[in-house]
Amino acid sequence: MSIPEVIIYTDGACSGNPGPGGWGAILIYKDTVKEISGYEENTTNNRMELTAAIEALKMLKRPCKVNLYSDSSYLINAFNQKWIDNWLKKGWIKSDKTPVENKDLWLKLLDLSSIHQIKWIKVKGHADNEYNNRCDKLATDEIKKHQISIAK
Repeated sequence: MSIPEVIIYTDGACSGNPGPGGWGAILIYKDTVKEISGYEENTTNNRMELTAAIEALKMLKRPCKVNLYSDSSYLINAFNQKWIDNWLKKGWIKSDKTPVENKDLWLKLLDLSSIHQIKWIKVKGHADNEYNNRCDKLATDEIKKHQISIAK
């Protein structure tokens, strides 16, 4: 049985940093496209970037080959430049001797990474990639939607 191949685009946004945040993701499998998004009241941009990837990967029902696209250097470099490996070796301490931020989310991503074969791919943000732009809109729309409901 072949492993399903899935394309995922993710993005996170924050109004203020920290502040209200939103995330968006698009999952593409064959001819099926699924959009998901969410909101957190008080968060950071980096947490929303990681949350988008986590929530998208959690949607997968079985192990998959995944091409995950993000404009977040923080997310992509952590895997591609082996930052996570170094954090694990050093007990979640960065090279500047400070604790790694968002350890809870990194642990979730590591867990999901052990299930799926993920290729982490950096895309240029706010450029000509329709899926990245759509994820940005999903994330910022979540913030707007909640700011409107708070104002009422």
